[in-house]
Amino acid sequence: AKAVARKYAENGFDLYLAARNVSELDAFVADLKVRSDRTVTQLELDVLDYASHEPFYNNLDEKPIGVITAVGYLGEQDKSQVDFGESQKIIDTNFTGVVSILNIVANAFEERKTGGFIVGISSVAGDRGRKSNYQYGAAKAALSAYLSGLRNRLYDGGVHVLTVKPGFVATQMTAGMDLPAKLTAQPEEVAHDIYNAQQKLKNILYTKWMWRWIMQIIKAIPEWQFKKMSI
Repeated sequence: AKAVARKYAENGFDLYLAARNVSELDAFVADLKVRSDRTVTQLELDVLDYASHEPFYNNLDEKPIGVITAVGYLGEQDKSQVDFGESQKIIDTNFTGVVSILNIVANAFEERKTGGFIVGISSVAGDRGRKSNYQYGAAKAALSAYLSGLRNRLYDGGVHVLTVKPGFVATQMTAGMDLPAKLTAQPEEVAHDIYNAQQKLKNILYTKWMWRWIMQIIKAIPEWQFKKMSI
């Protein structure tokens, strides 16, 4: 999210940056303002506090021309199998909360009839359920389907919807994992890809690019064989 914010600021966009613990962005925002000379406004937003979403959007002094959701909670697969509270946190963070805020955004964009863009960061994990993270993958699969429907609904109104499907990215979420270097993107790479794809009105972005072909292969494995594999 920070890398994407930098990319848009560098390209002349003023920004609203919303976060659950917005004070944690103080140093980042101060640096971003100096480097970009753009207006950057910090806002408190809890994606799981659904009742706050409509007032949050309505109270924005100037409504955005585009919205990017970078929301994710990997969770613990083993814990989620025995603790529904963990399952619910994974589902609600990665899907329900994002739907809540994007429903409001989509309705507002549709009503004003001046176009705009929505970028939703999903995951390659949603392309096929795997035993190692299928709770997270299921939530991201639901998000990808939601964004597909939103793209179809908003097209006639000139609102562009981009679904982003990252593979491995070197972020706090993956810290400590033993990830293959050649398949792992740096945040700046992902931000570059997102900005270019949004500007070119792409529908679906895999980043790094090779994940499109990796997931095509994984999805092509017959179910009778796939269920025996540990991937």
